[in-house]
Amino acid sequence: MITNTRKLGLSILTLALTGCSRAPSFDILGSFFPAWLLCLFLGVALTALTRQLIVRTEVALAVPILTYPSLTAVFASAVWLAFFR
Repeated sequence: MITNTRKLGLSILTLALTGCSRAPSFDILGSFFPAWLLCLFLGVALTALTRQLIVRTEVALAVPILTYPSLTAVFASAVWLAFFR
């Protein structure tokens, strides 16, 4: 029974590790930056632009402390999906 459990555990571990690949990164001025960092930066920048639009159109937000981090997450995920799917 122990050998079957070990075989099952080894099989699951092998399957879990086979999907691993090199992380996407960019060479910027000689330093490699991970792609998620670029996506996060673009997400924050797009959120700042959206905030400008919200302020200009005078839209009242119910809970801004939840709105802006959520917008950042949505924009960062959208950038990731658009460029790295």
